[in-house]
Amino acid sequence: MDKLELLKNKIKYRSGYRGTKEMDILLISFVKSVINELDENKLDKLNDFLKCNDEDIYNYYLNGTLIPNFDDDEILNLFKEFKI
Repeated sequence: MDKLELLKNKIKYRSGYRGTKEMDILLISFVKSVINELDENKLDKLNDFLKCNDEDIYNYYLNGTLIPNFDDDEILNLFKEFKI
């Protein structure tokens, strides 16, 4: 398995085990919808996004509230536009 596939697997795992079922469903669905479209640099950014606090991610999704310490506009826009 190459480095890119390992990173994708790490991202998929991290997105599906968040602590609440609602965030698991939201984030795994989002990741599955974008993971194959992103290059390695953006996958690294997506991985960083998934390290953010669930509450911050949820508030961004619902209200557009900025996420502390994360500012990749492309990932944020993909997430904001995502609908389950």
